[in-house]
Amino acid sequence: MKTHWIALLPLLAFSLYTGWTLFTADQSLIAFGLELMSRQDTAQVVIDLYLMAALACLWMLQDARSRGVTTLSVLPYLLVTVVFVSIGPLLYLVVRGLRSSAGNKQR
Repeated sequence: MKTHWIALLPLLAFSLYTGWTLFTADQSLIAFGLELMSRQDTAQVVIDLYLMAALACLWMLQDARSRGVTTLSVLPYLLVTVVFVSIGPLLYLVVRGLRSSAGNKQR
């Protein structure tokens, strides 16, 4: 099974859940983040999450370079990763896989 199909389900499910959460939340995303960072236990989880996000960003950049894709084309995924963390890399995997599949079919 192709990686992009495996990434598609969590991308859709988590994106829908994130959208619903943002729509129904009583506070802004920034206020929520500041609240999480105000306590040691939740701050540790946020810091850990963003360390993994940074590693994912480095991987996306390296992967794009190895595929001959411009760094600028990865910028939207990096920006989504900064705000929504896992949605950026999942979206990158899905789009990368779809482009690879389309390229293979044209040959």
